[in-house]
Amino acid sequence: MTPEIVKRKIRQTHQLTQNLHPILNRIYLARGVYDAAELDKRAEHLLPYTTLSGLNEAMSCLYDALSAQQCIVVVGDFDADGATSSALAVLALKTMGIKNIHYLVPNRFEYGYGLTPELVEVAKKFKPELLITVDNGITCFSGVEAAKKAGIKVIVTDHHLPGSTLPAADAIVNPNLSGDAFQSKNLAGVGVIFYVMLAFRAYLREKNWFVSQSIQEPNMIQFLDLVALGTVADVVPLDRNNRILVHLGLQRIRSGRARFGIKALLSVAGRNEERITAADLAFAVAPRLNAAGRLNDMSVGIAGLLAENFDTALQIATQLNELNDERRTIETDMQEQANEQLKQLSWHQIESCPSGICLFNQHWHQGVIGILASRIKDKLHRPVVAFALANEHELKGSARSIAGLHIRDIFQAIDAKQPGLITKFGGHAMAAGLQLPKNHLTRFSEAFAEEVTQHLTPNSLQRIIYSDGELSEAEATLDLAQILRDAEPWGQAFPEPLFEGVFLLLEQRIVGGRHLKMKVCWQSGQKTFDAIAFNVDLNDWPNHRCEQVNLVYKLDINEFNGRRSVQLMVEHITPC
Repeated sequence: MTPEIVKRKIRQTHQLTQNLHPILNRIYLARGVYDAAELDKRAEHLLPYTTLSGLNEAMSCLYDALSAQQCIVVVGDFDADGATSSALAVLALKTMGIKNIHYLVPNRFEYGYGLTPELVEVAKKFKPELLITVDNGITCFSGVEAAKKAGIKVIVTDHHLPGSTLPAADAIVNPNLSGDAFQSKNLAGVGVIFYVMLAFRAYLREKNWFVSQSIQEPNMIQFLDLVALGTVADVVPLDRNNRILVHLGLQRIRSGRARFGIKALLSVAGRNEERITAADLAFAVAPRLNAAGRLNDMSVGIAGLLAENFDTALQIATQLNELNDERRTIETDMQEQANEQLKQLSWHQIESCPSGICLFNQHWHQGVIGILASRIKDKLHRPVVAFALANEHELKGSARSIAGLHIRDIFQAIDAKQPGLITKFGGHAMAAGLQLPKNHLTRFSEAFAEEVTQHLTPNSLQRIIYSDGELSEAEATLDLAQILRDAEPWGQAFPEPLFEGVFLLLEQRIVGGRHLKMKVCWQSGQKTFDAIAFNVDLNDWPNHRCEQVNLVYKLDINEFNGRRSVQLMVEHITPC
């Protein structure tokens, strides 16, 4: 099914600022930015921490631990958000004077997600008096209970959606709690712990802690490279507050002041830190960091982020790069198996597949099923749950959704209608996870398809590509490409500009196995432009009978041997 290309609507038409490029002005308006104040991304425009609930209890626990130099264990998650959250908590608390602090991440293959009773037993080897969860904990009832029974205080910092009840922690900080007044509900886990540390610094300042202990008060800007990476990696919506956080983090990285772990990851990914973009964090840095949690142990990734010199960081980054290469190989095999399964089910064509898709293979790697679900979701424009074996009797599933469907709410609705069908679940609107008995898979698959059908119309299952209109040859300049790059960050819910147009196709060839390299020109123009479309269908391209193409593309800059030129990064290509 060919996607429908729709030009973004603009509800208001006015010039945001006098000197703003008219095309960028149009792009901002199409994304709901109607006030020029929203373009100011200085730190003083971040939302205040004071409106977050649970801070008073959290500050009391943290201060008791600091003043008595108690042992603290940070419990993270096994993805990039969890890794950056863990590193930030450890680093920030050390700058404030904590000496006895450790981090612990559950190995997904042994303990599963979050603070579990089994993980509490592991944490006991450090003899902690305080556990701090980052990017998890809001649904970890039994783990919090086990810690409390052991006499250990627990602070939960999380951003995942809570259930109807909350764990019995000593403090809970989560902007998504009912009644919480923090204006942005889109903080990543790393954003939440950053705000907690902001609050703790202010609390210590009021206590005259830094002066009395002869400790230099930390500048919290130093942690924003971690916040930017975790925020982009977790694909949370880039509302204004998150855009400021990511912008400031990118500035820090570009200025050469990123921590060694991020510098090393950029190095092995072949990225220039001076020209780093949010997309580089999303598609080059985050996958390498995530590879540790997918195939090995995220403790390796956290160690890289905490590295105190570049050589150590580079050794770990090289290891992460090798894990990512292994992950790609596994993913390719799993995609081939999934595509074969879709063909056997007659679901390989969009028109024939159900509204919600569940796939399972006993040989699939549970660390890679989330990526697989995302790939199939992109291909068929359907919400997808990919399952792997958790153990002999249980399945672990990873789900990815499409716009307009809150996937965690779908799981909650199924659980309410058929109690006991799902063992446990959690997550966000666009991504979630669950576990269920293996013999429940057929029932769940049917319930999932039925529930999705009730929430989505046939029109919402039609893939739509939203464009920002056409550019003329005269507008497609290096200056505009640089302006769009400087307008960063782009990302989830604040998408990078996409343009469309019909071009003459002058040259075409396959590079890198599956990428279509082209030379094109505007129909009325004389100048040629390089264009590239990644991962094309080799059954369709190259097409040497095709002389014109309709392209949906991003305006990008190609830098090679010191020369800069405009390049079209093609998102969708259709022969004319």
